[in-house]
Amino acid sequence: MSTPTDEVVRYGDTPDVERPLGRSIMRGMLNRCPACGSGKLFRAFLKPVDHCAACGEAMYHQRADDLPPYLVILVLGHVVVGGFMLTDMTFVLPVWVHLAIWTPITIITALVSIQPIKGGVIGLQWALKMHGFGGHDDEPDDYDVPGRQA
Repeated sequence: MSTPTDEVVRYGDTPDVERPLGRSIMRGMLNRCPACGSGKLFRAFLKPVDHCAACGEAMYHQRADDLPPYLVILVLGHVVVGGFMLTDMTFVLPVWVHLAIWTPITIITALVSIQPIKGGVIGLQWALKMHGFGGHDDEPDDYDVPGRQA
């Protein structure tokens, strides 16, 4: 029977730092370092810092790539199309009025939401130790295939 004061036994050379998924994503969405929560994550609109100014965590190797725009398109498409359909069912408006209403809403919402979503993706990568955040590189391991000659 274990008690709350029992020490947790870990095997390996170094103890793992706790990386809660939800907290890391939320810190990234708030433009904060997912490791410490106090340093800024972006130095420009969508350009992450190389290292956190507060804790020194390396951010230069993050690879958010295409996931943030995909998520923005996915979420924004559902919201805008749903809003357009509800508006079209309620009010009979010409097409140019719908374009005048929904085009600026779509552009502004996309620009406002892309940075928090990219920060959340960087926080997700940090929490799951992806793309160099776990202390290893992303290059495939070199190993010999049995029966294959070089």
